[in-house]
Amino acid sequence: MKTLIIGAGGFVGSYLIEELLSRGWEVCATKLPAETIPAKGSYETADLDILREDDILKLISQKKPDCIFHLAAQSSVALSWKKPALTADINIKGSINLLEAVRKTDLSPKIIFIGSGEEYGYAANRSTAVSEDVAPEPANIYAVTKLTQNMIGSLYAKAYKMDIISVRAFNHIGPGQAPQFVVSDFCKQAAEIEAGLREPVIRVGNLSAKRDFTDVRDIVRAYAEIALSGRSGETYNVGSGKAIAIEQILDKIIELSSAEIGVETDKERFRPADVPFIEADISKLKKDTGWTPVIDIVHSLGDILDYWRSKIQLQK
Repeated sequence: MKTLIIGAGGFVGSYLIEELLSRGWEVCATKLPAETIPAKGSYETADLDILREDDILKLISQKKPDCIFHLAAQSSVALSWKKPALTADINIKGSINLLEAVRKTDLSPKIIFIGSGEEYGYAANRSTAVSEDVAPEPANIYAVTKLTQNMIGSLYAKAYKMDIISVRAFNHIGPGQAPQFVVSDFCKQAAEIEAGLREPVIRVGNLSAKRDFTDVRDIVRAYAEIALSGRSGETYNVGSGKAIAIEQILDKIIELSSAEIGVETDKERFRPADVPFIEADISKLKKDTGWTPVIDIVHSLGDILDYWRSKIQLQK
C-alpha cells in the first residue's frame, strides 16, 4: 500500500512511519522545512505547509497514495488558549485544504482524519466510558477545531463520496513527546532532578483530572488497523479504555525515579477550563479491527523517563 503521512514531523509521525514500514507499506512523509523526522527505515520525505493547497495538490498528484493519514495539527490544548487563531488555521483550514486538493485529483485515497478525545469535552464527564454515539461538548479551543475537522470530514464523505474515516485519539504518551504535555513534563522534571539540574520538586497543575492514556506505539498500530478494516464514514475512539488520575501518573513516576521528589502546585499550569473525567469506550474499534492495546502504563512511563535521562546526559 502506498501511504502519505501529512504532518509527520510531530511526535506521532515517526512512530507511524515505522509501524507502516513494518507492514511493508510504502511511505512518503511530509514535514515543515525546519523539522526533522527521526524515524528509522527507508521512506520518502517532502516539505509541506498544509496552508498551501496548491502544494498539497501537487504532492498528491505526484505520489498517488492509496491512503492518507492526516496528522498535521496544532495539538496542544494549552497553546490553543494562547493562540486560538493559529490553532483554527492549522486544524480547520489545513484540513479543508487537504480535502479540496484530493477532490481536485482523479484519485480516491482512503483518508484517515486524526481527531481527539478532547472533542467530547463536558459530555465525557461521567462515571462510564464515552462512546462515539455521545454528542461532543468541547471544553477548549483545540477540541472545537478538532470537532469541526470531524464534521467537515463527514460532510465531504457524504457530499463527494470520499473515503474518509475519523479517529478520536485519547491522550497518547511515549518517548520523544514534547514537555508541554503533562506526562512528558513530569518525566523531564524527574530526570532533571536526578541529574542535579533542578531542586527536588516537581511543579504541577490540576492533579485530580482523570484521563485515558495510551502508549503511542499502540496508537499508531490502531491507525494502521483502521486503514485496513475501518468502515468509511465512521468515527473511531482510540484509547486504553481506562481512565487514570494525573496524580496516580505522578506517583508512579516518582516511584520509578531514583531521587527523593516533592510536589508543588503551580497556578500557571492550570487551564482556564478543564474536564474532570475522560475515558474512551473502544468497543467499536475492537469489533471492527480486532485491535487492543498491549503496552501497560508503567512500561510507558519507564520508557519516557529513560528517554529524558538519555537526552539530559547528552546535553551535559
